[in-house]
Amino acid sequence: MAAAAELSLLEKSLGLSKGNKYSAQGERQIPVLQTNNGPSLTGLTTIAAHLVKQANKEYLLGSTAEEKAIVQQWLEYRVTQVDGHSSKNDIRTLLKDLNSYLEDKVYLTGYNFTLADILLYYGLHRFIANHDCFVYKKMRIVTGGPHVCL
Repeated sequence: MAAAAELSLLEKSLGLSKGNKYSAQGERQIPVLQTNNGPSLTGLTTIAAHLVKQANKEYLLGSTAEEKAIVQQWLEYRVTQVDGHSSKNDIRTLLKDLNSYLEDKVYLTGYNFTLADILLYYGLHRFIANHDCFVYKKMRIVTGGPHVCL
């Protein structure tokens, strides 16, 4: 899913009225949002955090200092580890690592649903929807339990 489409879905899920126009910059098609109040914002996680604040749903960014740091960690993981990987081996390793991490958690930060869960779901969806499934395993990635392809 392209970043602009992800950001539009996020807007909708946050209850924001449509109206933001996104463009992409560079070879990697980094999303850009031109704001009404100032300079443009660049980058998926930067724009997503801005939308969360705009919707007055800052709890999605974490409620404690530790939780906020974990949300940031997973947002960075999304951009550095999930985006750009496309081989079946990379995907398999990524999903196995996430499954191990989530083994004793409901969500990425533990028990609270956050922006990290949303963006990681969006990022993983393209792998699961676009690749042939070569091993089915029960995994709890982000949504807490449906089968996903490994």
